[in-house]
Amino acid sequence: MSANGDSINLYKDTTGRWRWQRKASNGAIVGASTEGYVNKNDCRDNAKRNMVEVSIHE
Repeated sequence: MSANGDSINLYKDTTGRWRWQRKASNGAIVGASTEGYVNKNDCRDNAKRNMVEVSIHE
């Protein structure tokens, strides 16, 4: 989690591609990937580029 309580969740969508969602401490989704990724590492890297000091849950 970040200092503000946000976290990132990585998951596979219905087509089998990796996506991420950013969740606020209250559980609300406040950000998400705009595309699916074949490689989990590519998804993780994209999530990291969009966040600062947020933990990633896989």
